[in-house]
Amino acid sequence: MKMKNSFLMAMAVTAVVMALGGCVEKKKKVEFEDLDHKKTGPVKNTTLFGICGEASAMNTLQLIVDNGDTLNLSVYRAKEHHKVHGGYACGDRMAVMPNQNRTEALLVINETTLLGDWLMLNPLDGSSEVGISLREGGIVEGINQSILIYRSWRIFNGKLELQLTREGGGDEEEVSHYDIVKLDADSLIFANNEDRFEYYRQH
Repeated sequence: MKMKNSFLMAMAVTAVVMALGGCVEKKKKVEFEDLDHKKTGPVKNTTLFGICGEASAMNTLQLIVDNGDTLNLSVYRAKEHHKVHGGYACGDRMAVMPNQNRTEALLVINETTLLGDWLMLNPLDGSSEVGISLREGGIVEGINQSILIYRSWRIFNGKLELQLTREGGGDEEEVSHYDIVKLDADSLIFANNEDRFEYYRQH
């Protein structure tokens, strides 16, 4: 009788262990599915936003981040690869893609330089000018563009994001992302795999 009880006890322990093992295995699977769901969910904007500090130098950008942190970022390699757009000066509003350790700026976009009215010759007839007006707070308006109704702009993971709707297209919103190719006091060029836009500043 004692052996039978011992056998039953051992079987019970084995069943509990197997059940726990099944729970652990199931938990791992759920965590994997959750991570997979996050991949397809909203994408985090890893751009750092802040103000250019007075300690900035030729190869160093002092960024006073919106959360209060102060970072001294090397821009040497970014300049070498033409990834500093619009320069930087004390007090300018900056958007920066940093390296993992936040010691280096991989991409620098001067949002202060980006603001303003930008024009190009109408690609349809070349007899008029069309363009966009970028304002603080994500405000954007089309210039002489009746078909496109711009909703907002922002820098998202180092790219210029424009949201718009089309006249007669209902309320369907389009979102496009562009790499900034060139930005200075007088020129703005941005492009993606489908389009390239070359603007000059309206003074």
